[in-house]
Amino acid sequence: MCRSRKSADAIQPTTSAAAAAAAAARPSKSSRTSKSYHSSNPSNPSSSSSASLNLNSYSYNSNSSSLSAGQQSLSRIKQFLPETPLIYTLPDLRLATGNFLAGRLSSSSWRCALRGRDAVVFQRRLKRPLDGPKLGRRLSAITKSHHSSLVKVLGAAVAGNYVYLAYEFVEGANLSDCLRNKVNRAFTVLSSWVTRMQIAADLAHGLDYIHHCAGSATGAGGGSGFVHNHIKSSSIIVTEPSLNARICHFGTADLCGEAAEVVEEEEEGASEPGSGPTLKRTSSRGVKLQGTRGYMSPEYLVTGVATQKSDVFAFGVVILELLSGEEPLRYCFDGEDGGGGYRRMSVIDSAREAVEGGKVRRWVDIRLKDSYPEEVAERMVSLGLECVEEEAERRPDMSQVSAVISKLYLDSKAWAEKFGLPVDFSVSMAPR
Repeated sequence: MCRSRKSADAIQPTTSAAAAAAAAARPSKSSRTSKSYHSSNPSNPSSSSSASLNLNSYSYNSNSSSLSAGQQSLSRIKQFLPETPLIYTLPDLRLATGNFLAGRLSSSSWRCALRGRDAVVFQRRLKRPLDGPKLGRRLSAITKSHHSSLVKVLGAAVAGNYVYLAYEFVEGANLSDCLRNKVNRAFTVLSSWVTRMQIAADLAHGLDYIHHCAGSATGAGGGSGFVHNHIKSSSIIVTEPSLNARICHFGTADLCGEAAEVVEEEEEGASEPGSGPTLKRTSSRGVKLQGTRGYMSPEYLVTGVATQKSDVFAFGVVILELLSGEEPLRYCFDGEDGGGGYRRMSVIDSAREAVEGGKVRRWVDIRLKDSYPEEVAERMVSLGLECVEEEAERRPDMSQVSAVISKLYLDSKAWAEKFGLPVDFSVSMAPR
């Protein structure tokens, strides 16, 4: 340790009494500092050590408080960190669901507690055989994907010709019920234009993430991403009370074999090492189409192969539903032919008629009470129709759609703030 000359002279022992007296008569800078430092207890020779102990104790307490605060912060964000995917066994699911008799939500879904997590289990039929290692690889790739607009996948199980998929339980209601109240058709919780634009933006961002960012391992080097194949209003959860949208059933198409098959490099017949995964068409012989009327694209009805373009088609139908409040397919009374029969009417047909006739404002959901920017509404209807083009090549990519909807959402918020309309608010979806 380096010391100044004065401080070194002050602490070195002297050999003569005169030198000692001179040193005592001439207080050095270090002694003055020491005196001021020990002024609180000058008679105690151990005051220096006790003060240093107090400082160490203070430092230890400070470190302890900061450490506990850090642990609390980590515990709060732990739920957002990636988790190891779980491959359950059939006895695990039987125990959690009471032999598939308790917590039934539908004929093929149950709400239960799986290893301490509030979950929903869905049963799906396998389209292709899926062994344990392949299930683990695909499930690992899917669970690496995390987005605020996706419902998290917890794990899966395979039993016979069925796969059981476990998702986290999310409080809220599906978009179909929010748009079309079964008790009171004139009421909707989505009575604000900004709220509907927020839902559209959430869906666009979530589907764009599925197509281009999800499963970084399988999409390495510009991979193809995933296909959802179950985009519809009943598969979208509107959370309470924020009214954000989250997409359900992510990963179902890949785990059940509904999408175009991904040929992995380690499998026999794979492409050259380093070339990345390739896609091949699944044999459509004996394959039952997994879709809902009104959401299936024309090419999917012919080939039975789910693609990202078929997802874009279904997304366009949902956007038109969101704007009009109408069902994707409905039957209208047709009195023009004189027979008093009914004709089938899709939300796509009604939207095209509204655009061609210049009646978009009359076509938009009347429960919005004309409280929306007309230019934004017309642009949204046009975007929805672009997504449902007959030819798949003419449909836009979800990255383009997401960018356009984000801009229109910001324009809608600016419009609402200009007229002093509430933008950030909470509601309850309790029965009325």
